[in-house]
Amino acid sequence: MISFLLRRLLGAIPLVLGIATIVFFVLNLAPGDPVSIYTAPNVSPEVLQQMRVNMGLDQPIPVRYVRWMKAMLQGDFGVSFARNQPVRDVIAQILPNTLILSASAIVLAFLGGILIGVIQAIRQNSWVDNLLSLISLFFYSMPSFWLALMLILVFSLGARNVWEWPFWLPASGMTSVDYPFMTAAGQIRDRIAHLILPAASLALVLAAGIARYTRGSMLEVIRQDYVRTARAKGLPEGRVIFRHALRNALIPIVTLLGLYLPVLFSGTVFIETVFAWPGMGKLVVDAIAQRDYPVVMASAFIFALMVVVGNLMADLLYSLVDPRIRYD
Repeated sequence: MISFLLRRLLGAIPLVLGIATIVFFVLNLAPGDPVSIYTAPNVSPEVLQQMRVNMGLDQPIPVRYVRWMKAMLQGDFGVSFARNQPVRDVIAQILPNTLILSASAIVLAFLGGILIGVIQAIRQNSWVDNLLSLISLFFYSMPSFWLALMLILVFSLGARNVWEWPFWLPASGMTSVDYPFMTAAGQIRDRIAHLILPAASLALVLAAGIARYTRGSMLEVIRQDYVRTARAKGLPEGRVIFRHALRNALIPIVTLLGLYLPVLFSGTVFIETVFAWPGMGKLVVDAIAQRDYPVVMASAFIFALMVVVGNLMADLLYSLVDPRIRYD
């Protein structure tokens, strides 16, 4: 197991560095001058040149690349042009917000998707199966950012201002304005209320795909001889489904964890922007608009690293789901 982990980690190093290199050259070869955004229109050429020196943009691109890569390998991502503070500190403040949103969405997606897929397999070709298939296809074919806008219209604006429902959900931010004055229980409820719509926007789209894969995998497994044997022994149907059939049907579902992580992180870029969620996705969008190169390059590196770690976790889960799989 340890040798497998070391091989995967060593193999991931060129991948992550390659992604960081591509992002660096794409940004630095793009037309436009970042200095012009942070200076007045009629500033003198001497001031512009001094700004380039201060921002580290006065050297040729290959020299800047070597300096940036050397500093990044030591954990120094430079200084944010827009925030004038170390990028490492900026990401340390923002990254937990994205991890909270992503973890909530991925847990909801897999729990909901697997449960729906199991129900569809048990009730194959019934009206329940057809209805859940229709709902899954509806969400699967829907862009997450459009779904986010529809959820805001229904559960925030419509519920509060049009239909006057007894409950409505916040449309933006992580907390309310009066959050510091709430009790501890009130603060927890306020955070959960702000989390529901962004997490649901990401989870519903992912859950629809997971449900389709789970249904197909379960239909193959429940026809196997060992499932018929379990039923013939008189075991309760719930035990047959969830202990004997589902565990073996989960192997292809675990593969989706590694495949969906890039989709999830790219989705957070749009969802965090729509909901004004102060996470890595919104940070990247703002940094691109401000030509804040150090933040964009560091964020791309962090996203690539998170995807690699997520895929490694998916590989390790194989051995937990199926004890026959060994990495010796």
